[in-house]
Amino acid sequence: MGLTNQSTGTNALNEMFEVQLESPDDIIVALAGNPNTGKSTVFNSLTGLNQHTGNWPGKTVTNAQGKYIHRDERYVLVDLPGTYSLLANSVEEQIARDFICFGNPHATVVVTDATCLERNLNLVLQILEITDKVIVCVNLLDEAERKKINVNLEKLSKLLGVPVVGTTARKGKGLVELKDTVRKVVSGEIKTSPTKINYDEVLEEAIIEVEPHISDLVGTQINSKWISLRLIDGDTPLLDSLNDYLEYDLSKDNELNRTLDKVHSDLKKQDIELKALRDHIVSNIVKTAENIGNEVVTSENKTHNELDRKIDRVLTSRIFGIPIMIALLGLIFWLTIEGANVPSSMLADGLFWIEDKLSMFFFGINAPVWIHDIIILGVYRTLAWVISVMLPPMAIFFPLFTLLEDLGYLPRVAFNLDNYFKKACAHGKQALTMCMGFGCNAAGIVSCRIIDSPRERLIAIITNNFVPCNGRFPTLIALASIFIGAAGAFSSAVATLSVLAAIVLGVMLTLLISRILSKTILKGLPSSFTLELPPYRKPQVGRIVVRSIFDRTLFVLGRAIAVAAPAGLVIWFMANITIGNASLLTHCAQFLDPFSRLLGMDGYIMMAFILGLPANEIVIPILIMSYMAKGSMLELDTLDQMRQLFINNGWTWLTAVCTMLFSLNHWPCGTTLWTIKKETQSWKWTGLSFLIPTLAGIAICFIVAQGAHLLGLV
Repeated sequence: MGLTNQSTGTNALNEMFEVQLESPDDIIVALAGNPNTGKSTVFNSLTGLNQHTGNWPGKTVTNAQGKYIHRDERYVLVDLPGTYSLLANSVEEQIARDFICFGNPHATVVVTDATCLERNLNLVLQILEITDKVIVCVNLLDEAERKKINVNLEKLSKLLGVPVVGTTARKGKGLVELKDTVRKVVSGEIKTSPTKINYDEVLEEAIIEVEPHISDLVGTQINSKWISLRLIDGDTPLLDSLNDYLEYDLSKDNELNRTLDKVHSDLKKQDIELKALRDHIVSNIVKTAENIGNEVVTSENKTHNELDRKIDRVLTSRIFGIPIMIALLGLIFWLTIEGANVPSSMLADGLFWIEDKLSMFFFGINAPVWIHDIIILGVYRTLAWVISVMLPPMAIFFPLFTLLEDLGYLPRVAFNLDNYFKKACAHGKQALTMCMGFGCNAAGIVSCRIIDSPRERLIAIITNNFVPCNGRFPTLIALASIFIGAAGAFSSAVATLSVLAAIVLGVMLTLLISRILSKTILKGLPSSFTLELPPYRKPQVGRIVVRSIFDRTLFVLGRAIAVAAPAGLVIWFMANITIGNASLLTHCAQFLDPFSRLLGMDGYIMMAFILGLPANEIVIPILIMSYMAKGSMLELDTLDQMRQLFINNGWTWLTAVCTMLFSLNHWPCGTTLWTIKKETQSWKWTGLSFLIPTLAGIAICFIVAQGAHLLGLV
């Protein structure tokens, strides 16, 4: 059984991988490479802003595609997930392998790092086993020059049997030559003859037995030798992908099964167990990469990484690592909170100026008052609050966070916290997703994709809400300022420490709940992972701003707006529909009041959290609206006015503390819940993500409130 036209070429690209093509003549180029090689910089430099971002079909791994035109030909560049190998230990590796193997791109560009070429050659050699349409891009030549590392590109090309192009992508050097080389490889102007990995004699004999049968099945579309080796290795994910591609179940092929059984039996006679087979395969690849690297790379400075090591001895030390990390994150939080005040106020003024003009328009056309109130005071005002409060902090936090990422510091954060997460039976990379949650929990959920283990990814998703996002910071800061730090010479310091204590509590709860989940509903063995500490690099500020604004800020804000718009209608109806002498909102608050009192709050506070489901930013405005018995959301001019309003409605310091604790520990906002559903594709895990922090918040508030009453503190 050979492959049909329907299962290969452009049709396969469209159906299996959803590549965005404008014409059948578009040239598909896959972009592969290890993490931290500058692959994204190459992608961005070639495609500019002409990009499309989504998810791989059925996967929660980002799919970035871009287009560029070269010599009147249109190229579609598909940015594959950064991987160290194609042996399918993770979803990212499986996606990269499947696209190169079954997507049949016209060419594959493999981006490598000139400062650590030998390590990157492992992936290059694996890709050369699959396809001969390969161009090796040796990037970061400027860094190699700075470290006095020389790479003989011409000799490397001869040894690999494919063209090699040197680039410094961040400066745009070598990209034109790269485009020309891609064109020549696709057109056949450059003939390639990839080097072959010489495996052990035992493995070669095993491949010879299996390959003829595989060749009959797959024809010439896929490298039958490579497929044979993967099947001998027992690569189940590859078998599943191959079955989908062939529309034929190889596991039911009796002749193939007999051949594989015989091969495995012969390997056992040679003392090679199936579990150890992959080690043999990898060792052959590594030896070949080492030999090539030794021939083409020379270094005049044997201590070129000494400065990085000296910095790491401080930033990752047991004594200074955690304090420096807290100080840096604290600085980002402070810059976010302080820096967002002015633009947030300006944005609010502008949006409410537009509200006045829209109101004048509705009155000018003699629209019914109830239509004006629903659209303007309900939907528009809710959106205005969400945008004015969410956009400025995210526009500051995400670029600053991305700056640390670009500098190469975030892997050090994961390194510092790995031991704590290991004790919690969670994944070290969860530290990074938790940090992202400080900006926005929805973005933190999306960032959980970096965790390979599905079990540990779920733990990170469920617990991400325990760290406060920028939508909860206004509530925490306001209540800490007007109640906890209301008086005294050190009032601001006390308020700041109380907010910091809330953050520390959130981190501790993250670790505690992670451990509980890993011992109960998400039992399993902890996974290992490769954590590379990349070299420190000068950040590219322009690219950071563009990437963080478009890929993170606007993405999250768009989801928030989509959830907040219908919520505005609900809030308006709750506040304006009356039953007897009270609004529906008041009736609901009175119903919830006895339960809320047990938690140190009142019914109106609980209703504010419930109606604030679309976005945590609107909890305080809803609460003010409720206390003032108004029909639309309000905000007072000063914190003193807010404090007096709350005191008049029975607030004490305990009410403020319990409200802060419940703000820290309650259900995720609507945007985050939507994102959890998208990422997990499961209502079960979305429901648990809702219940777990909520039950934790109820328990904590009950203990604090009742404990304070028993001790006579209120």
